[in-house]
Amino acid sequence: MKLAKFSRAIGLLVLASTTIVALGVAAQAAESVRLRGTITTFEGSNLTIKTREGEDKTIVLPDGWAVSSVATASAADIKPGDYVGIASLPNADGSDGALEVLIFPAALKGAGEGSSAWDLQPGSTMTNATVADVVTAADGHSVKVTYQGNEKTIDIPEATPIVTFAPATKADLVPGAAVFIPSEVAADGTISSHTVVVGTKGVVPPM
Repeated sequence: MKLAKFSRAIGLLVLASTTIVALGVAAQAAESVRLRGTITTFEGSNLTIKTREGEDKTIVLPDGWAVSSVATASAADIKPGDYVGIASLPNADGSDGALEVLIFPAALKGAGEGSSAWDLQPGSTMTNATVADVVTAADGHSVKVTYQGNEKTIDIPEATPIVTFAPATKADLVPGAAVFIPSEVAADGTISSHTVVVGTKGVVPPM
């Protein structure tokens, strides 16, 4: 029984992370949105949140939807060969500075590889790539990553949130919990999502 529960948790985790990778770098349809906020209510297949912009949004969760959480990691956990998703902003010197780092499960290495615009902050970029090298500095770390024949170096300041995926259940979807929800908006305005990433144990999804 424990093995079955563990396998199901990993399956949901992979589904959730695959969705996020795809939404992070693939060409976006006009109806695709990423919602960030806190839960107001969760009833049946409807999840209502207060977005970070202060709007009330209800998301329909269709059959087969998955929930996962994030667990705190550190720069010491990032090793050459790891596959990561890093949201970043340009520094004044032209380099990139990380806003957050997500360490993906090894099974997802290469999924959604690339770099594209991201909406965590104005002008931010999401890069899904393989770590080629990690350098420790006095004020943090920097990583050289490679993707689709390209490479870039991204600084990771000490205070940068670094996380990896962790299992969660529907019971974690409580009022006040922070969420990140990659979603789609139908022609009639209905918002739906197959994936909810919820903050647990004090760890907020930083994506």
